[in-house]
Amino acid sequence: MTATPPPMPFRKMNGLGNDFVVLDLRAHPLALTEELARRIADRENGVGCDQFITIEPARSGGDAFMGIRNNDGGAVEACGNAARCIGQILLDETGKDAVTIETPSGDTVATRGPEGTITVDMGEPRLGWDEIPLSEEFRDTRAIELEVGPLGDPIMHSPAVVNVGNPHAIFFVDDVDAIDLGRIGPMLEHHPLFPERANISVAQVLSPTHIRIRTWERGAGLTRACGTAACASAVAAIRRRKTERTMTVSLPGGDLTLEWREADNHIYMTGPATLDYESELDPALLSGGAA
Repeated sequence: MTATPPPMPFRKMNGLGNDFVVLDLRAHPLALTEELARRIADRENGVGCDQFITIEPARSGGDAFMGIRNNDGGAVEACGNAARCIGQILLDETGKDAVTIETPSGDTVATRGPEGTITVDMGEPRLGWDEIPLSEEFRDTRAIELEVGPLGDPIMHSPAVVNVGNPHAIFFVDDVDAIDLGRIGPMLEHHPLFPERANISVAQVLSPTHIRIRTWERGAGLTRACGTAACASAVAAIRRRKTERTMTVSLPGGDLTLEWREADNHIYMTGPATLDYESELDPALLSGGAA
């Protein structure tokens, strides 16, 4: 007879509506599998979330390690909105002015921003075709050869490509709402040009200090907010001389402030981190799901 797993506390958090189930595995170890992550992330039968986040013991001198899985159970390298949420937890927990969050794509430093926001240093963007990565060489990643729609009259074309811990393609368009991203996004995510798949965004420049984006997130689908997409879109807009180096990025879930700082080439993202509630996982979700 299989023993019932003990209660597993969790936090439900969000960054601009991009929502997470957060498990602190430092206090409550758990052997996590893709199946278990999918079960918990399921919005009908589980808790429901865009990403499943774990706080784990630090591995290389940081304050903690952040594990990230999309709601399909697959592990991913970076999540900017989740970094703000974990940053807030660690800042409150330690009382420090700055905390270092280790992630699969490298360390992220979180500090307190104005009016209760959290700022995270997302590091330097990777701009080489082989760093993104692409399956073929493009010398200029500000605009690669890729079209969507009829030959000679594409719906959108020439995306910028950027890696900010995960791969992104950004199409600049006149109106982000006019693009059927729910239909186009999955096709582009799996395009042969992107061997590791890609996050697909459409971006609309509103002014030199303000852009608006929508994102189809790799492994998660349409999302109310994708922090790394906001970072990638800001970098793309700056590289194409469409904006200044500090701007507001408006997403369906709200606004982020992005700065691509010349002094160190790092991207700084500032925005809210919200605790929705704390609870315990249903033991039925855990039984049979852990390896």
